[in-house]
Amino acid sequence: MNESKKLESTSKFLSLVLRHAPEKIGLSLDAEGWAKVADLLGCCAREGKALSRDLLDEIVATSDKKRFAFSADGLSIRASQGHSLASVDLALQPLAPPALLYHGTATRFAESIKASGLLAGSRNHVHLSASRDTAVAVGKRHGQPLVLQVRALDQHTHGQPFYLSDNGVWLTGPVAVEYLRFPT
Repeated sequence: MNESKKLESTSKFLSLVLRHAPEKIGLSLDAEGWAKVADLLGCCAREGKALSRDLLDEIVATSDKKRFAFSADGLSIRASQGHSLASVDLALQPLAPPALLYHGTATRFAESIKASGLLAGSRNHVHLSASRDTAVAVGKRHGQPLVLQVRALDQHTHGQPFYLSDNGVWLTGPVAVEYLRFPT
């Protein structure tokens, strides 16, 4: 396997165990989603998954999406967002968002979104971007892209908390239809 494929494969594996299923390798996350790096490496070794501290450092440093972060002391790691584990609270402080944020999805979901708004689905939060280009890229991963404008500051003013993850993704709860603008 070439180096870029190894990095991609390992990053996907880390997304699985740090966002959704740490129990697959016997890993424990704390209430804020942190795992001890030593525990992660040990659990991976027991499961036959080759992961070194050097490879982990490279993934965290070079990931274009900055999906993972080390604690200030470098002894723990967590996914920056995207968790489906109800037990994980990233302990982010609410922030006033910009007036507009963007959500990228596929056009096949348009009717459902028009009926119900944006829902987190299996994740803990709805993910939004400050960049339309980022939202287009996200939408392309799911099919023909659909980019929605979210009147985030208006929804925040009406009581919806917004959070900014370590990697710049805006997180919030459900976004009601009245705060969405669909392309014409």
